[in-house]
Amino acid sequence: MKIAFLVTGSGGSFYCSNCYRDMLYFRAVKMAQGVTASAIPLYLPPEKIYSESGFDPNVFFGAISLYIREKVHFLEQMPSFMDKLLDSPPLLKIAAKRAGTTRTEGLEDITLNMINGSHTSREKEVERLVKYLVSIGKPDVIHLSNALIIGLARQIKKLLNVKIVCSLQNEDDWINEMAEPFQSQAWKMIADESVNIDGFISPSRYYKDFFIGKTGVSGKNIFIVPSGIDLLAVSETKKTNAEPAIGFFSRVSYHNGFDKLADAFIILKKMEEFREIKLHVCGGYTSDDKPFIKEQIKKFRENEFNSSIKIYPEFIGNSKQDFLNSIDVLSVPVRKYDAYGLYILESNAAGIPVVLPATGAFPEILEMTGGGVLYSPDSVDELVLNLKSLLSDKTKLKELGILGKNAVNEKLSFEMMSAGLKHVYETI
Repeated sequence: MKIAFLVTGSGGSFYCSNCYRDMLYFRAVKMAQGVTASAIPLYLPPEKIYSESGFDPNVFFGAISLYIREKVHFLEQMPSFMDKLLDSPPLLKIAAKRAGTTRTEGLEDITLNMINGSHTSREKEVERLVKYLVSIGKPDVIHLSNALIIGLARQIKKLLNVKIVCSLQNEDDWINEMAEPFQSQAWKMIADESVNIDGFISPSRYYKDFFIGKTGVSGKNIFIVPSGIDLLAVSETKKTNAEPAIGFFSRVSYHNGFDKLADAFIILKKMEEFREIKLHVCGGYTSDDKPFIKEQIKKFRENEFNSSIKIYPEFIGNSKQDFLNSIDVLSVPVRKYDAYGLYILESNAAGIPVVLPATGAFPEILEMTGGGVLYSPDSVDELVLNLKSLLSDKTKLKELGILGKNAVNEKLSFEMMSAGLKHVYETI
């Protein structure tokens, strides 16, 4: 069975759970017996973390030409040589670094047009994509990385007799930032285009139910395949610092609640028993996040705690391992209900428990791993109480870490995710 995985990119300058999931999906599919796979980037070229996984060097629906076609109407039918020039690797790499690739403002029309399967301006690029897919070996299944490109399904099926799968995860992060009527239109269009999808893949029961609620689809063809991680890439942690440390592992942003953890850390730090506590941060950020981060740094400085904060510049490789080696507990107190949370698996696999709000898919994941504590209501006070309780109980801290590590090995391994994805492909 041959799979073609169409993956949208945002530049890779920060920890993005969807981007990371796509890389893991691709690697997991490749290891399934009897399955071959290729991953084709859309919008932007893959960053180092992707290219090392074997993503195709060709980019389709290049971000620059796509934007210009939408914003400059007389260039909607620009010749192919201009597409090639605008979407050259150097220009796309520059585009990837711009903050606009991670926020919706100004991109509402483009978003709706990629969802809308009847939009005609993409026809030439769809034809180019299909021609390329056939040239490298016609796929049995095309896997779309998210529902924001669901419109491609209808157009591809007109040209190629192929089954289409679509991943679901956090589309609402993007859509919720759109003003009305764009937001409502987006969900309605996704619902309309869902008839062209042979199977959806959700990482959690929570997000399956959420998607059904937003679109009104029956959900009969939505498969739940929990994301897993490559345990061979996770080294056993060895605590490198004597003082206790709380870790934050995600994009450093308002939506991921870094300010809530910052406030909780300041409260703990003022307690006599936690005078030596540190806050270690890993995950990167975009230029849009800089004003928010400056506000947090100002709070640390005002309390003279800035020397107790450590930032890890990279979120992959040795830097990630150094980060995990340095912390006792991890917390990402997101504001928005998350469809999954791969950072939970990364933390648990390393033997590190988590403290998280009881929202979104978090209860579902911790039901599987047992590697942490959930709190409700989602407030800074409750976060402080639960961090304090866990950090004060070394025995429980260790027990939860061991429990989480064993559960990820048994229930959320790469092999199980690979088998789950293969089952979906075979079923459709």
